[in-house]
Amino acid sequence: MSDISLHYTQYGAGAPLLLLHGNGEDHTYFTPQMAPLGAHRTVYALDTRGHGRSPRGSAPFTIDRFAEDVGTFMDEHGLEKADLLGFSDGGNIALTFALAHPDRVSRLVLNGANLAPAGVEPAVQLPIIAGHALASLFAKKCPRARRKAELLDLMVSQPQIDPAALGALTMPVLVIAGSRDMIRLSHTLLIARSLPNSRLKLLDGDHFIAAKRPEAFSQAVLEFLLDQA
Repeated sequence: MSDISLHYTQYGAGAPLLLLHGNGEDHTYFTPQMAPLGAHRTVYALDTRGHGRSPRGSAPFTIDRFAEDVGTFMDEHGLEKADLLGFSDGGNIALTFALAHPDRVSRLVLNGANLAPAGVEPAVQLPIIAGHALASLFAKKCPRARRKAELLDLMVSQPQIDPAALGALTMPVLVIAGSRDMIRLSHTLLIARSLPNSRLKLLDGDHFIAAKRPEAFSQAVLEFLLDQA
């Protein structure tokens, strides 16, 4: 049971689709997707705990905690089952939720997700590690540094998902990433290969393909969601 209620924006009609943004962002990351996806789904774009307009609460920032918040949100809104689309840390949250509650996920879209920090390209991960160490030094005395350290810790120490665990997920999964993503291509391929009912889609671009190529991203997601196979 969560100690908070998540802020969200709702749009469209149809089966429920939850959108989960990345680290340090809020639900507005998915603004370009709301109309095209909302034409076929009731879209709920959530603010993760301590992000956007969602309260911080007292619980630690962990991917597991964020996944539990998703379950509470679904309970509060009477959603027994939903499609989940998660970007970056939001993808890690969606995957963690699906592993804990596979019966509550109809279809899963993982955009730029990773199973462990080692899945991130070193050129991106090393500055994150350095920034986390620096922010941690000042965290006790500076609220801003404490906030930064808390967010960066999510990328330095989490998630920790065994690829073998993905074999238990039988729902359809779309693994979608940029061709020049900050997630190693080999790692994205590992995720797709470890999921028994997945398909892989690479779009030309970097980690932020949903924001920078919204039409192509939305089309790829809709093709997957509406596929009756």
